[in-house]
Amino acid sequence: MKIIRVGLDVPVATLFDYRADDVGADDVGRRVVVPFRRKIVIGIIIEIATVSAVPPHRLKAALHVLRDSPAFLADDLHLMKFASDYYHHAYGAVLMSALPARLRRVHALPRPVETRFVLTAAGVSADIDQLSARAIVRRRLLALFKQERSLDASTVKTVAPTAPAALKQLVACGWVERQVIAAPTPAPGPHWAAAGPALTLEQAEAVRAICASRGAFQPFLLLGVTSSGKTEVYLRVIDAVLAAGRQALLLVPEITLTPQLEALVRERFPSTPLVSLHSALNETERLKHWLAAQAGYARIVLGTRLAVLAPLPQLGIVIVDEEQDASFKQMDGLRYSARDLAIVRAQQRNVPIVLGSATPALETYYNAAIGRYHLLSLTQRVNAAPPRIVCISTRGEKLENGLSQPLLAAIAARLARSEQTLVFINRRGYAPVLMCHACGWLSGCRRCSAQLVLHLRDRRLHCHHCGYQAPVPVTCPECGNQELAPLGQGTQRVEAALAQHFPRARILRIDRDSTRRKLSWHAMRRRIHAREIDILVGTQILAKGHDFPHLNLVGVVNADSLLYSTDFRAPERLFTLLTQVAGRAGRGDMQGEVLIQTEFPRHALYAALQRQDYAAFARNLLAERQQAGFPPFVYQALLRAEAPKLETALAYLARAARLARTLAQGVTIYDPVHAGMVRLAGRERAQLLVQAESRARLQGFLAAWHARLAAEPATRARWSLDVDPLEF
Repeated sequence: MKIIRVGLDVPVATLFDYRADDVGADDVGRRVVVPFRRKIVIGIIIEIATVSAVPPHRLKAALHVLRDSPAFLADDLHLMKFASDYYHHAYGAVLMSALPARLRRVHALPRPVETRFVLTAAGVSADIDQLSARAIVRRRLLALFKQERSLDASTVKTVAPTAPAALKQLVACGWVERQVIAAPTPAPGPHWAAAGPALTLEQAEAVRAICASRGAFQPFLLLGVTSSGKTEVYLRVIDAVLAAGRQALLLVPEITLTPQLEALVRERFPSTPLVSLHSALNETERLKHWLAAQAGYARIVLGTRLAVLAPLPQLGIVIVDEEQDASFKQMDGLRYSARDLAIVRAQQRNVPIVLGSATPALETYYNAAIGRYHLLSLTQRVNAAPPRIVCISTRGEKLENGLSQPLLAAIAARLARSEQTLVFINRRGYAPVLMCHACGWLSGCRRCSAQLVLHLRDRRLHCHHCGYQAPVPVTCPECGNQELAPLGQGTQRVEAALAQHFPRARILRIDRDSTRRKLSWHAMRRRIHAREIDILVGTQILAKGHDFPHLNLVGVVNADSLLYSTDFRAPERLFTLLTQVAGRAGRGDMQGEVLIQTEFPRHALYAALQRQDYAAFARNLLAERQQAGFPPFVYQALLRAEAPKLETALAYLARAARLARTLAQGVTIYDPVHAGMVRLAGRERAQLLVQAESRARLQGFLAAWHARLAAEPATRARWSLDVDPLEF
């Protein structure tokens, strides 16, 4: 009798045994349909055995093995087992989280088909001039059909954001028809790359060093100032990997960066199959891209943190752009760091990994400083001078809706020269809070320990943490006063103030509210590059990776908000954020200018920023971290608990702390405390910090502690363990 051990999507660490006489060694890593309790579920076959601890009469039979897609390879299973052990998350749950949603269902995959849109006989004879002159997209699309005769849906989308709607109109006219055909099994063609720009000496040295390490594990920190050409280094290294017949994995922190970088990579490698993996894809798109990567057809995989677990059988290099970004850390469920898993994956596959940043995480910089990582530096901008950074003192100054007179004058000067300006404020909405000056009432969220943000355009108050919304009250709920006033500034308020001050300027606000619709950011970026916009008002969405050659002035509003935060990582985050946003200025022919409004213009952080001296800033911060006993000199984990009442969460953590102290050897156990945001979405939250000077010692303790916690009787508090936490 053959027995398979199966990982299931359940929150327990065990594998489950089933009878399966028709399995072979090549079925390890495949999906299997099994009965579990009263349901039929999907699992992953981890191993095949001949004996089981479960008595034979109690062993259930697997229903059938799904052989409609390639199996996970041993390397994939090895990586996910590491993630399960390190982050103390059930192995089966890790496996299932790596699968696209469509592969987690019990039904077999349908036969692959391809949808194409074909020009009909009526379309061939149709005259483009029959269409209205205003129907620009329809005319462009019909012209493309007349040239190509048939197009797939992805090609149609590249014509314009509104091309799918225009396509429906062409179908309704009878000029185009939809056809579904069996999809052929693709095979990658011969590799060739378009010519790139000439490399600087620093870029050439970086490419040489990375390419010399092909076929061996070597972590590189590519420390390059903004606009120093890190992306060109990535492309040259990918070119070498592709030429050797291998696959490349390129991770980016934000979905908004994916289309721009994808277009750049496609332009350089027009004949190379490339897929993207991120949460904005629908189920069908993600399945298609994931299977292309797993089959080895996709030679380049570009994605956000979820792509780190995508199967790539011929992986040749891993690149993590903006490696310091907190978006690489998953904040719920499997709380993994995609950057750290990428390093482990490169080590397991014996390939180099490149971590790129202008302001690396202190942990990464420390590893480079002690020689664990190979440091490669790009100190000069390519064909552009570094921006001039000036601090504007706002202490005692009267501001116009948060804008100083020097900043307004600088914007006016750029408008007169037809140059673009970015006004950066990392807070969306009209104002952070609505206040009654009579009694001091503030518009607090009833479900969170946070204020409701005023959104003036829809006349509502929004919680940016739990999503709760409420109408703007006519009078104060506490005292009935009708004089309610917005307090502070958000992107909407700054946008309105600029529109009033510069009525003829074309202003565009870019934040999570304005880019919510699919393809909206694509259209905005096109308008910016076409110089249809004079002033951008945006949040950190605009800070990373974007190249706007006509943007020469950046104004930063409310920069001091992170300066004296209780979070020990706040200075690092502020320096990174300001460096990134400053890097948007002067990427064309003219030197950029950055004006930072602050009440502390002589602060050491701003002084280092003006010198653009990340190394000095990092050395000082590392010295402070070492003295205070913070990472990277210690290793931490956070046990979080939440419950309807705070007392329940704290009581659970107190029991967990007592249990921890019976197990701890060389591990510091702190007392339970309130979370930074005590109430979130109606639940009260608390946390317990543990740390050690040795990663191995902490992991040994966490394994024993987590097992004991999982075996404890059920509690009303929901708990989770966060290893290497970024938020407290």
